[in-house]
Amino acid sequence: MSGNHWNFDNSYTALPSELHTLTQLQPVKKPEFVVKNTQLAYELDVDPSIFNSVDPFAGNRLFDGSQPLAQAYAGHQFGHFSILGDGRALLLGEHVSNNKRVDIQLKGSGRTPYSRMGDGRSPLGPMLREYIISEAMHALSISTTRSLAVVSTGESVQRESSLPGGVLTRVAASHIRIGTFEYAVRLEDSEIIRALADYTINRHYPELDHEENKYLALLDKVIDQQAALIAKWQAVGFIHGVMNTDNMAISGETIDYGPCAFMDTFYSGTVFSSIDVQGRYQYQNQPGVGLWNLSRFAETLITLIDSNEAAAIELAEQSLKQYETLYTTYYLNEMGKKLGLHQLAEGDEEIIIGLLDMMEAHELDYTTTFRTLSNNKIEDITIRNNADFTDWYQRWQQRIRSQEQPYQLMKSVNPVAIPRNHLVEEALKQAVEHDDYTPFHQLIAAVTAPYEETHADKYSKGPGLSQQVFQTFCGT
Repeated sequence: MSGNHWNFDNSYTALPSELHTLTQLQPVKKPEFVVKNTQLAYELDVDPSIFNSVDPFAGNRLFDGSQPLAQAYAGHQFGHFSILGDGRALLLGEHVSNNKRVDIQLKGSGRTPYSRMGDGRSPLGPMLREYIISEAMHALSISTTRSLAVVSTGESVQRESSLPGGVLTRVAASHIRIGTFEYAVRLEDSEIIRALADYTINRHYPELDHEENKYLALLDKVIDQQAALIAKWQAVGFIHGVMNTDNMAISGETIDYGPCAFMDTFYSGTVFSSIDVQGRYQYQNQPGVGLWNLSRFAETLITLIDSNEAAAIELAEQSLKQYETLYTTYYLNEMGKKLGLHQLAEGDEEIIIGLLDMMEAHELDYTTTFRTLSNNKIEDITIRNNADFTDWYQRWQQRIRSQEQPYQLMKSVNPVAIPRNHLVEEALKQAVEHDDYTPFHQLIAAVTAPYEETHADKYSKGPGLSQQVFQTFCGT
């Protein structure tokens, strides 16, 4: 290992050159750390002395052993195909420790060959937002990329107005996306798509290498991973906001925290993203969009699955048919745990859906309602005297009598604190406009210990009428 304890490898550079471009750093004027994730550094088996110098985290100099590149990829954005690529990100390389390999990427680090008309930079606010949400997701046991640091650049970026610039250091299992495969297959070179698929299997799912049809097995694995991931999103009330195919990671991690948000009041049609004018990625659509995206992934593997195209399509379609059953099973199991049910039985789905229907009809807060039930504080539920609710509550109580410590299970999966939109916006405003990071750090402390009862009302209650945030914005 080098002096700062990084152990960089650059295996992605061994892939065909069409899939990436080696890229130079673009230094910034006056970088300063605004957040350091020392806990994540320990988890990566990296000494916190890496934070002694801000320069590598700003793109002003390289970490020892890194070889920066921009990845090429494509994607269906709101259903429309586009050629894309890392327009404002650099993959510095892969850190390897304890037989685990992770990408280290700078986001907001400047122009690349794929920047199109963009400046390759990012405002500081969206980088801080990604830090908050990704760390919250990790604390909620939802597979996600992580944030190692955020740096202010001392430079301004021009969006609707002039904003302070920021660079985020992102840690990911990899940045291979469905869109990476879409790009590779459009190069019309069978060796390139095969090389990418083999690399992906070797890196993420090496056990598949022994399967009779490892490419079909890869499709099955990714279908399963995405079904499980989206079920967890739905169970916690998370809305990704931009489920384009370039934002769906083959590793099964949540990636790209643009206009994402957590629901306050439960409404199945909730959409926050300012750019999602048609509501394509609203809360209730996420499972279906997952299948649509996986179908695009399946198309890229057809020539690998079987040399007979008709046979390959039939096999891929059979695999895709598993998705709905997998998703439903994962989702109902997640929701069952939220109601104290270790194992689902006949009639449980009605109990789950019955509660959600009442929550939507009476505009109840999603997170607070489940946590209140976890504490069995029925007196705090506004519809406690409603006849439908009383009937539901009696059925639920009868059902959980047979469960072992149901309330303990519920408290372990129903958070007290989530990164609510109004709290995120308040923290970002104070940090970016007033250089006051106190609300930011207080929010981080709350959302990274999401199940603790000790949180102040500010973090455990939904927003007041004047605090509600109805739109979130992409940081591009």
